[in-house]
Amino acid sequence: MSLHRVSSIETFTTVPTHIRSRRASDASTRARKLSFNPLPQQWDPPTTIDQLHAVGAFKVPKWKRLLQVAASVAYCFCGAGVVFGYAAIKPVLKAEGAYRHLCAAPDQSPDDEDTCVDLHLNLMFTVAAVATNVAALPVGAILDHYGPRVCGLLGSLFLAAGALLMAFERRLEFDGLLLGYLFLALGGPFTYISSFQLSNAFPRNSGFILALLTGAFDASSALFLLYRIVYQKTDGAFDHRRFFLGYLAVPVAIIVLQLTLMPAQSYKTVGELVEEIEEPLRATAAAADRGPYDQVDEETALLQEEERQHRVDVIEGIQSVLGAAKADEQAEREEHVNEVSGVWGVMHGYPAWKQIRSPWFILICLFTVVQMTRINFFVATIRSQYESLLASPAAAVALNNFFDVALPLGGILAIPFIGLILDRTSTPTVLAVLVFFATAIGVLGIIPRALWAGYANVVLFVLYRPFYYTAVSDYSAKVFGFETFGTVYGTVIALSGVLNFSQEGLDWLFEKRFGGDPVPVNVLLLVLGLGVGVVLVGFVGWKARRVRRGVLEQEARGAFGEGVF
Repeated sequence: MSLHRVSSIETFTTVPTHIRSRRASDASTRARKLSFNPLPQQWDPPTTIDQLHAVGAFKVPKWKRLLQVAASVAYCFCGAGVVFGYAAIKPVLKAEGAYRHLCAAPDQSPDDEDTCVDLHLNLMFTVAAVATNVAALPVGAILDHYGPRVCGLLGSLFLAAGALLMAFERRLEFDGLLLGYLFLALGGPFTYISSFQLSNAFPRNSGFILALLTGAFDASSALFLLYRIVYQKTDGAFDHRRFFLGYLAVPVAIIVLQLTLMPAQSYKTVGELVEEIEEPLRATAAAADRGPYDQVDEETALLQEEERQHRVDVIEGIQSVLGAAKADEQAEREEHVNEVSGVWGVMHGYPAWKQIRSPWFILICLFTVVQMTRINFFVATIRSQYESLLASPAAAVALNNFFDVALPLGGILAIPFIGLILDRTSTPTVLAVLVFFATAIGVLGIIPRALWAGYANVVLFVLYRPFYYTAVSDYSAKVFGFETFGTVYGTVIALSGVLNFSQEGLDWLFEKRFGGDPVPVNVLLLVLGLGVGVVLVGFVGWKARRVRRGVLEQEARGAFGEGVF
């Protein structure tokens, strides 16, 4: 790869026509060049002073990068999202008497005692689910400032603390189950998010690597299912204390891998490598513009030669990790994807605080709150819901067992189809599909005494869940851009997580107010989700039509004020 190849790289951008004029003078455009991982299959953190120590992938042997990717997939499977296997471990904890000491009372019926235990266990899961979402903000900040190794080590410490608390909860004076599950939840995002940067280890296959990581995250909920099977096979001899003591091997392995194999710094995106080439070239051009009066001594000449050699090394590195023919192909593909979305770039270049107070943010945040609450409520109460809907505890147990297997499998099977939908359909269409399936799940969740509806609900749910999470991150990237992605997307997830505490109120309504009948709560969630979803789809569709007419470009220049808001 020669320097003439770099000139073609320098002119590359995937910004659609309607936004190109606004971005032309934006220096951050250069930082996005050749960053080929399309969100949500992407980790491309914003450039800050603390990230200058990131390393180019070509400086690390290929075999080592392969081992790093394999190791990250393995420990994401073991630690990234284990708390979402709650439906599988809940029967084990109940069988071992969790919270019975708090709920047992002489004047209380067995049903009331069982309801009390369910509420305590559901609170344990709710707190963990909220923590997983809220942790997105601090994890991103720590990753940006201290690198993936520190994040990985912190994640392993949280996982170890959680396992120890879960194992010895009976000997503690406080609620060891709640605090232990909380620490397991905190360990997940530190482990998972810090692995995203490994997609830059092999830029040609970045989407595949992040698909593997996403699949490992979804499949990690199966860990508690595997334990429950062992628990049942041993008639309870392999209790949760033994399991969580054995689980300590996971954080220990992560610590060893972080200190020996995994990178201390994030891998640079190809865009950041191109920036390394461009900066010296701009400095040279600036020096030339100053005229012949600047004298170039021997030391300056040596420095210029070192810079030239560094540019050659980086160019060769880009060629080795990407390939000479890939840049133009990827440019065309991303240009097409961005144009198809219909709303790409509408809020790019605005400060985060302005983006956060826009309808683009408010509506997706409200939709996320409702859908995340519904998802976590379903995970926490599926067995109790279908004991009422099917009027058969045995059928509810069978459905719960099917759900435990389908949840991790659904996340894995849905990955390739999600990518096709996001790349080939517009953002309003993606949102409309989300609302349609969310409504269908809501309708199926209120049909009584219909076993087929229960299984159909589970199948749609396990496919909808990864599609929903992926579509929200895709929306955030396309609408708000990469410069503020961490702040804006992190705020959406964090706010949604905090407001997920409303699930406690839903649990009380379900168990106490409506006597175990899930239909009123499911109708409430159905109506809220449909109402917010229709408004969101209508707003985004309206704006997408205006984008096609070029109106937003005029608004961005101030012709019609701040019309994007």
